[in-house]
Amino acid sequence: MYSNSYIFRYASVMVIIVAAILSSAAMFLKPLQEKNEAIDKMKGILASANIKATSGNAIELYKTNITEEIVITNSGEIVEASKSGEVEPGKSLAFNLDLKKELYKKSKNLEFNIPLLVVESNGIKTYIIPLRGTGLWGPIWGNIAVKDNFSTVVGVTFGHKGETPGLGAEIDTKIFQSQFVSKEIFNDGKFQSVKVVKGGIVTLPANMHIHGVDAISGGTITSDAVSEMLANCLENYVPYINKRN
Repeated sequence: MYSNSYIFRYASVMVIIVAAILSSAAMFLKPLQEKNEAIDKMKGILASANIKATSGNAIELYKTNITEEIVITNSGEIVEASKSGEVEPGKSLAFNLDLKKELYKKSKNLEFNIPLLVVESNGIKTYIIPLRGTGLWGPIWGNIAVKDNFSTVVGVTFGHKGETPGLGAEIDTKIFQSQFVSKEIFNDGKFQSVKVVKGGIVTLPANMHIHGVDAISGGTITSDAVSEMLANCLENYVPYINKRN
């Protein structure tokens, strides 16, 4: 029989070997994982502007269609901007800005930065605003694309980490997201956002239908979280929009 000390040494060596193998594998796979995450992010950004991309062509479509990547301060000043022909997919400060950290700074009344991405076709610009919020069971995120009036919604994408299947998880379906098209973020020049309405927009005054979409049946908390995410993220761009007008 093996002694207890031998068994302990043997187990310790095996643990060290396995840990080293797993650590090496994680280091080896990290660049691939980061690339895949970047591609998924590009697909979401493009999809909000109704540009369908696959894992195989997302990088090329991003480079072709995204003409500007801008970083803005919470006071509306431009920190960094890449112009047409200068966009390098996945490498800019705007693309890699950690929105979770920036929104945390906002919650502490600190200065923060926000990203803005631009698509231009036939001289017409579409602005894409990344979103980040907290759902029922974890983070939710997305992108909203608006026309160059910074009010009319072109399209949205939403994602989540762990919302309830069949309920809150419905935020990442076309049925829910398609409701946002042609909604308005501003009302007579005043920021309004778009609200996800429990009971449906029929419960709103007729003149407010343009600022609302129907909530998910049985997914009230996630629906409210989407409303809060939209308001919390979109209001940050009002100083920039005001400076442009």
